[in-house]
Amino acid sequence: MLKTILVPINRAGWLIIALFAAATILIANFAEPFVWIGVVLTAWCVYFFRDPDRVTPTREGLIVAAADGVVQTVDTSVPPAELNMGVEARPRVCVFMNVFDVHVNRIPCSGTIAAVAYRPGRFFNASLDKASEHNERHSLRIVTTGGLDLACVQIAGLIARRIVCDVTQDETVLTGQRMGIIRFGSRVDIYLPSGVTPLVSVGQRSVAAETVIADFRSQEPARDGQIR
Repeated sequence: MLKTILVPINRAGWLIIALFAAATILIANFAEPFVWIGVVLTAWCVYFFRDPDRVTPTREGLIVAAADGVVQTVDTSVPPAELNMGVEARPRVCVFMNVFDVHVNRIPCSGTIAAVAYRPGRFFNASLDKASEHNERHSLRIVTTGGLDLACVQIAGLIARRIVCDVTQDETVLTGQRMGIIRFGSRVDIYLPSGVTPLVSVGQRSVAAETVIADFRSQEPARDGQIR
């Protein structure tokens, strides 16, 4: 029960939480009737930066979700040009995070970071498809031990103003490892290797580091989903 309530806070949030708490103290001293606004905002800030542990499937070949949220798009698209992954469209899974989701992002598949690229851009609503092309983003190219590669792209949203990525080029990473965080609403796109079929459906909720979105070994056709 305590593990459910006392969730760790991501280090990227401590400064912001401290600023909200300081503002609340000032409000209490100079505008006491409005102190509840500061308390609510500080509590929400703590909630936003929560960083729970996850149980990640470790079988080789599995690709897990990089973000908590709703699977917004399952389609094909060309990976960001700055990753030099060619111009062929690949299967893509896009997960949209609202401001109430956990925003700590996770590595989708074990391998080596072959490329890291940051591109400044605009701040369209992350739920819009044009966000993948025009918004600020931080992209990773991951090469697996089997030689396959995939891209993981953190995309800023309408109110997001900072993408934090904690991994570096040539680093060896594990499936489910913490990768970074985006403040505040945002999206993460995964570009799968050609021929790999996504195993999630539009509208499905994903859990970072736990939900399997694809399997290198699977021959299963694309899944359809229904709201029930």
